[in-house]
Amino acid sequence: MLARQFDALVHEAESGVDFDGLQVARAADGGYDFRTPDHEATGLSEGELHAHADDNPYVTNWYFWEREVQRHDSPRRAFLRRAEAAAEHTVGERYDALRDGMVTEWGQLRIEATVDPDTGDRRYDVRHVDDAEHAVADLTAHDDPLDAREVAKHDDDGMYRPLKSATNAPTGWVFPDLDWRDAVETVELFLPATVANWYREQRGELDVDHWADTMERQTGIYGVVEELPREAVEWVAEAACDDSQCTKRREWQYSADDELAADGGAGVYPCREPCSLVVAAGRKWTKLEEEEPREYTFRMTPSEKEQVEGIIEAVADDRVDEIREADVYEDANRYRTRYLRAKLFDDHGNLGGVPTEQDDHDHDE
Repeated sequence: MLARQFDALVHEAESGVDFDGLQVARAADGGYDFRTPDHEATGLSEGELHAHADDNPYVTNWYFWEREVQRHDSPRRAFLRRAEAAAEHTVGERYDALRDGMVTEWGQLRIEATVDPDTGDRRYDVRHVDDAEHAVADLTAHDDPLDAREVAKHDDDGMYRPLKSATNAPTGWVFPDLDWRDAVETVELFLPATVANWYREQRGELDVDHWADTMERQTGIYGVVEELPREAVEWVAEAACDDSQCTKRREWQYSADDELAADGGAGVYPCREPCSLVVAAGRKWTKLEEEEPREYTFRMTPSEKEQVEGIIEAVADDRVDEIREADVYEDANRYRTRYLRAKLFDDHGNLGGVPTEQDDHDHDE
């Protein structure tokens, strides 16, 4: 045990230490009482107290949380406590697990906590969950939390990610040896506001802005979103807020007294309001919903109908890139889709030769 840790313990013993199973107090006779769940000694001299405290995980654990992290009732402290399941395990159990590494997942982030048993200092490895089995040497290593902003900016295909909680976080990187401050900052930069909102929810203080209230505040070009029909908002939630699309758990509803039927997801951290991506898409959906439905007649075989349905499913589930060129049994196979286009589309790109607008047909004639 470091000298500063023992000096702090002696100082705090004057008013009493009671934390995570450790109890240390100055007795009336001037000695010290020392207790842990599996050990007790009373009337100790300062030297004897040192002998009992030396190499004791309850002491180094107390020092880490109460003298290093501090900040009771803070999101960061609560998040770090969660990372080692402090509420479910004793200090001894945690130290045994931390020696090998305790893993928690936060969206698509994998956070592994370890401990130096001599000092109680924690270190953290942050990476993508899909890179769990990769050695640090096989990944691009970072040590500055600010790098997380750049790492999270694009997906593996180099496409910009407007929504940081989307399920397309890039792989191939690692922050391998962070202290507790940098670990939390890295997580917060990858997934902004998720730690704070999770903590507020744990305390029953999460302020939720529902769809109707959020859209009522929209101005300018987004003011029209307020006109999106109630039924269409269900489709919005189903399309954009599913676990396959976003790692947040949707807590907003149509209004405070009108819940949406669409599944809100099972993410560990909540979504407290419709995000900017949903609002932007909602503007387009509002315009589309203003169109009057029409009847079109197409002739296609049952298999062709099922293929069109399969193509829509594949695009919606982001499976198109997984379909091999040689797998012509897949509905969204490129060659099979091109065959369908060659058969059913006319030279103007109309399905079944049927124009979308009758005026288009008249103009072509």
